[in-house]
Amino acid sequence: MVKVIIAVIAYIILAPIVGGFLAGLDRKITARMQGRVGPPVLQPFYDVLKLLEKESITVNRVQDFYVMCFFIFVIVTGCFFFAGENLLLVMFTLTLASVFLIVAAFSSNSPYAEVGAERELLQMLAYEPMVLITCVGFYMFTGSFEVGQIMLSTKMPFPYLIGIFLGFIFILTIKFRKSPFDLSMSHHAHQELVAGLKTEFSGKTLAMLEAAHWYENVFLLGMVFLFFVNGTWWGYVIGIVDVLLTYFLEILIDNSFARMKWQVAINSSWIVAVVLGTVNLFMLMFVR
Repeated sequence: MVKVIIAVIAYIILAPIVGGFLAGLDRKITARMQGRVGPPVLQPFYDVLKLLEKESITVNRVQDFYVMCFFIFVIVTGCFFFAGENLLLVMFTLTLASVFLIVAAFSSNSPYAEVGAERELLQMLAYEPMVLITCVGFYMFTGSFEVGQIMLSTKMPFPYLIGIFLGFIFILTIKFRKSPFDLSMSHHAHQELVAGLKTEFSGKTLAMLEAAHWYENVFLLGMVFLFFVNGTWWGYVIGIVDVLLTYFLEILIDNSFARMKWQVAINSSWIVAVVLGTVNLFMLMFVR
C-alpha cells in the first residue's frame, strides 16, 4: 500500500516535469532535423508559466469546466496505471478524458475548434481497436488485466507481444499528435486549422491543456515500458532505453511525413490492428 501511494505521488509531481522536458527535447531535436538551432529545452515550461500569467478569455464557463475535467481525468488515468490498477479501467478513464476535451471544443461554437473536435473523434475511432487489443494481449500473456500483476511477470512480454507492440507504437503517432496523424491539433505552427481543437483556449485554460498532455505522454510511455518488464533490473534498463528510442522514433516520423487525410488514419490503424494485433493474439494461444 505504501509503494502504491509513493508511486501515485511520484507520478503527480514528476510527470509534468518529465513531460515538459520531453516536450522541450522534442522541439530541440525537431529544430536540429530541420537545420535550425531551436528553442531551449526548458521553453515549454516558460510557455506554460507565461500562459498562467495571462488573462483567460473563454467563450463560456462550461468550456473551462470541461477542460478541467480533461486535466483531472488524465491525471487519474496515470495514477491508476502507476498504482497497478486494472488496465481496462485505465484505458476507459483515458477515453473519458478525451471525450471531455472534445465536448469542450464543441462548446466553443468555433468552426475551427469544431472541425478539430470532429477530427479528434475520428482519431479515437482509429486507435481504440488497437488499444483494446493491447489490453487483451497483456491479459492473455499474464492472465490478468492488473498492471501490478503484469509488472510481476517473470517473462518479458515483448517477445510474445511483438506484433501488438508494433501496433501500439503505430497508434502512438496518433496519441502524440504527430505527423502524419496530427489531424485535430498540432504542437507546431503548420496546422491549417489555426490551433485546431484548442483554437478557443487561452491563458490558464491552455496552460492546463498543455500540462495534461505532459501527464498523458508520460503515461503512454509507461505503457511502452510495460512491454519490457520481467522482474529484473536489466528489464527496467531495457524498458527505459526503449522508451527513449520510441520517443525519438515518433519525433523522426513527425519530421519525415506530411499530414494525411483522416481516411488514411482510420484505414491504416484498423489494418495494423487486424494484421499485427489480431494475428499476434491468435499466435499467443499456441506459444504462451
